[in-house]
Amino acid sequence: MKVKRTAGKVRKIRTTAAALAALGALASGGAHAQSSVTLYGIVDTGVEYYNHASNGGSFVGMPTLTGEVPSRFGLRGNEDLGNGYKAFFVLENGFAMNSGALNYGGRLFGRQANLGISSPYGALTLGRQMNMSMYVLLNADVIGPSIHSMASFDSYLPNARSDNAAGYLGKFGGLTVGGTYSTGRDAAGPAGPSATNCGGNVAGDPVACRQYTMMLAYDAAQYGVAASYDVMRGGTGASAPLSNPAYTDTRTIVDGYVKFGQAKVGGGWIRRNTAAATHSQSDIYFLGATYYATPALSFDAQALRYILRSTSDSNLFVGRVNYQLTKRTLIYSSIGYVTNSSRGTAAVAAGGSVATGSDQLGVMAGIQQRF
Repeated sequence: MKVKRTAGKVRKIRTTAAALAALGALASGGAHAQSSVTLYGIVDTGVEYYNHASNGGSFVGMPTLTGEVPSRFGLRGNEDLGNGYKAFFVLENGFAMNSGALNYGGRLFGRQANLGISSPYGALTLGRQMNMSMYVLLNADVIGPSIHSMASFDSYLPNARSDNAAGYLGKFGGLTVGGTYSTGRDAAGPAGPSATNCGGNVAGDPVACRQYTMMLAYDAAQYGVAASYDVMRGGTGASAPLSNPAYTDTRTIVDGYVKFGQAKVGGGWIRRNTAAATHSQSDIYFLGATYYATPALSFDAQALRYILRSTSDSNLFVGRVNYQLTKRTLIYSSIGYVTNSSRGTAAVAAGGSVATGSDQLGVMAGIQQRF
């Protein structure tokens, strides 16, 4: 009897152990199912042409900074923490297709390098990240960070990111509220567009290279409006004009969009004030539209005016055609024409050059693949 009872206990223990092992496997599988890491990217390039370059000639070649959008690859991960909370990270690289070089000051993850927590109350992000001057333009600027775009007037706008930053972005129905605060907004050297070599985090200097941005937006089914405010501080030894912690560079952006069937119209105003050794003020006004003739074929157009107070003014006209060959592959053609006043120096192409006071024509044909 004792032997039988012992055997029964052994069988019971074995059965219990097997059940626990099965539950453990299910729990482990469930935990893994709630987390993911994704490799993604965009490869975009083509051939561009523009005339009246700064050396007096024309240029034909591959762009260094962007096609329709800048090329990049990245890793994005998240893990479900339960009760609506998730941990996430983003590591995103930007590179030049013509040479394979790293953009964004030669940084491996110059586009983004951050992690954070999202919840029903919004997301908190730490690290290098897009700030509100980037987010505020996403819906209203139909051309985006293209070869022919408002980057010709202000190279910061398609590169609005902050190092050493804490950010918040919350969406509540149609309302979006966001902000970032950086203790050292740009640790990269002067290489690359908008890089200013202002690393900050200086002991005893609480304002050197500080930056804060904020945004308020509202989106409905057929329209949306948004506004942002962006303030940068200078730092000792940083690139001009912000070479002193007392100097500031401020941008105010107000924009909006309306949808009409297969079309969208977007426009806005950007005011920049630079208070440095000398004061400067500029305005960019933009109005554009996108129309989908078919799900695969779309047309974009945009007109922009740039006014640099007491110095110059310029106008840019952009047209673009996009055709989606497959879900992942796109071909496009973009044309831009810029007019400059006698002292204007706005080039038609991002990263290009222009003879002072010259009008300029730019054309690009390209291909893009996403993964």
